[in-house]
Amino acid sequence: MRTSLRLLVPIAAAALPFAVLAGPASAATNSYQATLNPLNHSTGTGMATITTNGNSAQVKVSWSGLADQFSGGPYPHVQHIHIGGAGHCPTAADDKNGDGVISTTEGGPAYGGIGTTLSTKGDTSPKAGTDIKIAPSGGSTSYSRTIQLSADTVSSLQNGTGVIVVHGLDPATLSKKAQNEKSDLVPSLPLAATSPALCGTLSSMPSGGVATGTGSTSGVEDLGTLALGGGLLALGGAALVARRRVAVKA
Repeated sequence: MRTSLRLLVPIAAAALPFAVLAGPASAATNSYQATLNPLNHSTGTGMATITTNGNSAQVKVSWSGLADQFSGGPYPHVQHIHIGGAGHCPTAADDKNGDGVISTTEGGPAYGGIGTTLSTKGDTSPKAGTDIKIAPSGGSTSYSRTIQLSADTVSSLQNGTGVIVVHGLDPATLSKKAQNEKSDLVPSLPLAATSPALCGTLSSMPSGGVATGTGSTSGVEDLGTLALGGGLLALGGAALVARRRVAVKA
């Protein structure tokens, strides 16, 4: 019996690395994605991805087909992660005053308030939400920036209620009534300047972007489990051989 135990010790030790490999792998990052669809007669389209590690986030937003010029210069399009709402984009039914435009305020119950401003530089808090000087401008953008998110924004992303909204409409596409209205956020600007043009709900993506629902670590975990099974099988076989040898010597 002592002989069989001595044989089992090195075999068990050899199997330990496989057992460690088979342990659950914890993902260091979380990723979210949104398709940006047009609102308020906008013809634009876009995509957004956010990869978080704690409160740090790498944000990438691309869109095209939006209004290009404003007062003789590139059209500023303020953009945000909205939080605290129902977690979806508004519909025509949210146009409460019937002017043909869903204003930012009218869309609020659907997508919530500003959690993070996706500015090109400087402040990313809600206070910078209407600062057109640090907003992407022109008819298209390829935005990429690493920023710090508030705890409320991170929580909203995790529970599926984070929404990307890009603002700024071409006034020519609005009704006569809407063209004469002032912004519900910045009265010195026309309604078109701050009304939502693109919107998309952020959905969680598997780690590494693998659309399997199990994340990119599943293959490693399966491999570890397989290796562990092989190690235990070898362990069991060696124990059986040891017992047979002892029996023969006896």
